[in-house]
Amino acid sequence: MMPNPNSIYPNENIKEIVYIKNVITRPNIIVGEYTYYDDINGAENFEEHVTHHYEFIGDKLIIGKFCAIAKGIEFVMNGANHRMNSVTTYPFNIMGGDWEQFAPSINETPFKGDTIVGNDVWIGQNVTVMPGVHISDGAIIGANSVVAKNIPPYSIAVGNPCRVVRMRFDEELTAYLLELKWWDWSADKIFKNMSALCSGDLQKIRNIID
Repeated sequence: MMPNPNSIYPNENIKEIVYIKNVITRPNIIVGEYTYYDDINGAENFEEHVTHHYEFIGDKLIIGKFCAIAKGIEFVMNGANHRMNSVTTYPFNIMGGDWEQFAPSINETPFKGDTIVGNDVWIGQNVTVMPGVHISDGAIIGANSVVAKNIPPYSIAVGNPCRVVRMRFDEELTAYLLELKWWDWSADKIFKNMSALCSGDLQKIRNIID
């Protein structure tokens, strides 16, 4: 029996892992099937790790399918940005009272756009992803990294600031996998080809079983 992508827990015996799309409530967070968050302290509370996320700003967090996200993740959204072209960056308006009249307009604060995580991305423990970053398909982000710039597909990136240390595959295979888009296959087709998908013999993936 295959895991049910509409369940909260892919494995009822492991409550620290949840399919994220089945626990989110915010309309500005969009997550694909089979993507999970792993946190023994409450994986169901994934939305608490998406901070400074306000609907009136309009930015979205978009995460693809089959991503593995470890505990301690923080997606910092555009609401964390302060006005930078004025003498002070201090947010007087959020302190209340008469200071509220000095609220910056949206176009006075930096806006980096949507934060996008591709498909089949593995994000290690305690990673911080800054506003507007794009992490492409097949990338791996090492533990404790701070991702402030876009990460290319099928790369391994680590550190603060996060930087690419090597590519997972050569250009030809990377291009092939990006065209293949196995994450869009049916569950049955994925199962038929799981031996190849889980193999270290990367040429096996070229022999697709329909």
